[in-house]
Amino acid sequence: MQNLLARLIAPLAATLALGGLASPVLAQSRIKDIASVEGVRTNQLVGYGLVVGLNGTGDSLRNCPFTRQSLEGMTERLGVNIRGATANSKNMAAIMVTADLPAFATPGSRIDVSVSSMCDAKSLLGGTLLVTGLQGADGQVYAVAQGSIQTGSVSASGASGSSVTRGVPTAGRIASGATVERETGFELSNMNEVRLNLRNPDFTTAQRVAGVINASFPGSALAESGTVVALRSPGQLGMAGFISRIENLPITVDTPAKVIIDEVNGVIVMGDAVRISRVAIAQGNLTISVDEQPLVSQPAPFSRGQTAVVPSTQVRIEEDLGTEMRLIDGGGNLSTLVHGLNTLGVSPRDMISILQAIKAAGALQADIQVM
Repeated sequence: MQNLLARLIAPLAATLALGGLASPVLAQSRIKDIASVEGVRTNQLVGYGLVVGLNGTGDSLRNCPFTRQSLEGMTERLGVNIRGATANSKNMAAIMVTADLPAFATPGSRIDVSVSSMCDAKSLLGGTLLVTGLQGADGQVYAVAQGSIQTGSVSASGASGSSVTRGVPTAGRIASGATVERETGFELSNMNEVRLNLRNPDFTTAQRVAGVINASFPGSALAESGTVVALRSPGQLGMAGFISRIENLPITVDTPAKVIIDEVNGVIVMGDAVRISRVAIAQGNLTISVDEQPLVSQPAPFSRGQTAVVPSTQVRIEEDLGTEMRLIDGGGNLSTLVHGLNTLGVSPRDMISILQAIKAAGALQADIQVM
């Protein structure tokens, strides 16, 4: 009896499962994917340093005076005076060091750095960056970088002057190459109010975000504009705990009707909100070909004429006569518009012209943006 029930229930369960998969699901996003907390961001750091240990691929000290000055200053701090001496070493290079300081990075944490040559160095492969302070926009040192450089490139040259280079050997990266020495001073825990900034400004989306947050925490969110949603933390939660609660709330994002056109590559991207009014479209191609072949004209026997080259030109005009005026019903969704345009059997580049013509006729309820 149990085996019989199992055989009867199994097909029914499979049918219900397929039906559940086929049912449409409304696409939703998390608040953390569409907005960011104001002030919680990365900060750019920059520094100037020296790379040593290059295999003759560094800067020419004669052509790079700042590399020479850096070498002299570094050796003097170490108790060696080389001012006035002739130094032609090409095993070092002056470089710029850049890094991104993450939000809430604490002293002692490690971050990646990028290095780039400043003068005529051929390659930074195998070099070692000496201690370099990385400054922020306020002039304060927030991290110190040092370590071996990885360029991820290959460079080879022959005795006859031929060379092969893959990648950019004068730029590289040091994984976990800097140690954070100073915090940015952004104290989220002491704040009672913060603001969310939508990455794609939209008044409807901002109101939905505020509504979803207020449904879980009444009176804690207010949409100030199409970009900013102000938040006030409930008394029982800290600001960090409050943000962790709301950032995973689901939200349906509203997007404007927009058509993006890349005429160079023939790419068209349309949003789901694009609508079209009832319109009739006819599309045809006109081809004009010119064929020119030279012909040799010979004079009659025993005449005083001369052989001459006479051009022979043929012009042909071909036009697609089978294209009829087609009607695209209005008020439909994106699939209706795409199906109507596909029935014309045109290429993407012709479709670009059709969409622009429909927009000019006032039948396309969307904004066209040409890249």
